[in-house]
Amino acid sequence: MESNIQGTTINKQLFGDDFVWGVSTAAVQIEGAHDQHGKGESVWDVFVKKKGKILKNHHHYTATDFYNRYQADIDLVKQLNIPNFRFSIAWARILPNGTGEVNQAGIDHYNRVIDYCLLQGVEPWLTLYHWDLPHALELQGGWTNRAVVDWFADYVKICANAFGDRVKHWMVMNEPSVFTGAGYFLGIHAPGRRGLKNFVPAIHHAVLSIAEGGRVLRRALPDAEIGTTYSCSHIESYSAKPRDISAANRVDALLNRMFIEPALGLGYPTELGFLKGLEKYIQPGDMENAKFDFDFIGLQNYTRELVKHSFFTPYIFASLVKAEKRNVPLTAMGWEVYPQSIYHILKKYNAYPQIKKIYLTESGAAFADEVVDDKVHDPKRVAYLEQYLQQVLRAKNEGNKVSGYFVWTLTDNFEWAEGYHPRFGLIYVDFETQQRIIKSSGLWYANLLK
Repeated sequence: MESNIQGTTINKQLFGDDFVWGVSTAAVQIEGAHDQHGKGESVWDVFVKKKGKILKNHHHYTATDFYNRYQADIDLVKQLNIPNFRFSIAWARILPNGTGEVNQAGIDHYNRVIDYCLLQGVEPWLTLYHWDLPHALELQGGWTNRAVVDWFADYVKICANAFGDRVKHWMVMNEPSVFTGAGYFLGIHAPGRRGLKNFVPAIHHAVLSIAEGGRVLRRALPDAEIGTTYSCSHIESYSAKPRDISAANRVDALLNRMFIEPALGLGYPTELGFLKGLEKYIQPGDMENAKFDFDFIGLQNYTRELVKHSFFTPYIFASLVKAEKRNVPLTAMGWEVYPQSIYHILKKYNAYPQIKKIYLTESGAAFADEVVDDKVHDPKRVAYLEQYLQQVLRAKNEGNKVSGYFVWTLTDNFEWAEGYHPRFGLIYVDFETQQRIIKSSGLWYANLLK
């Protein structure tokens, strides 16, 4: 099916019959029901209570009420011809205290969601960790406590045993650089910790947990397709000055290489001087245990960043040149619309021979959507998706590995520290009434996938 928007044409057939098309979501952002049916507190349940941390003091306690409305929303996935639905499991819904006694009501809920997906002919793709650590574990140090590797492995084993008879595609973690950087260094995401003393151990324990989670899944589900996802921004130097180029290389190491390279057996990037602090956390055998041979890597790309040297930025001596100062097209997040970023990211990760397969597990944009006559017309999002897919096709045609594309996201949702302000969905949500309206971008995607 062809879709002709603003002079460019994307045809599903150009990507091949085995190319995977989908849509992605996350539990904290859509489920609501934050304390229903035995669910324990997550770090986000606690963090949103802190005044001034979330835009307009929004919280996710109801979100889009997917917990109670999952059938209607999965019906919309089917209506939009989307064959694959990525969602995450809330750790504290399975294990209210993070470890110990299993909450059967949580297992039962996700079994119902999985079964309903399959009933509607929609393939479920599970993410095991999308930033919602049980608060009980944070009280014991969270990701700064090495015991988290064992806590996480136990949780993964429970999920594999509960859902593995029907779920064939698994993602161990979502964007570790974000939940460690924003949550344990900058303090702008849950749990709100700051400083290298929190960030450095959190990095290492997340790296070990990703690989250990992969091994647990492989032992329990030898026939499953097992991956993990990384956030990636295409990084460019602001100028040709050597110090700006060096700064860009450090930011690239921080944002794009710090987590994937240990998983590939390459160790931590040497460009980042502050990682010398890892030495006191690395035990014998750790770097071997940091490796896991994933079936696929999920890449998540939205934009590019221009970087220049900054004497005043500690640890990396680099700063981003904000997109709003560069007279470029922006999304509602203030991110540059730069379709070539996804092409460059695919080429970058294809250069790692250890990577077998790549899916683009998130790609999308937030814009200021409005309802007019019960419709939501969002041509900027349609253009964004089409232009980024053109670049995916460009990379594929040049022989780069890319096996699928998942739009972020199905419905407008709770966008972390930004609250409900940025709307990323293919489907508009009125958060007062929970009314859903399929946007023109959703209709465009349905037409593409017909």
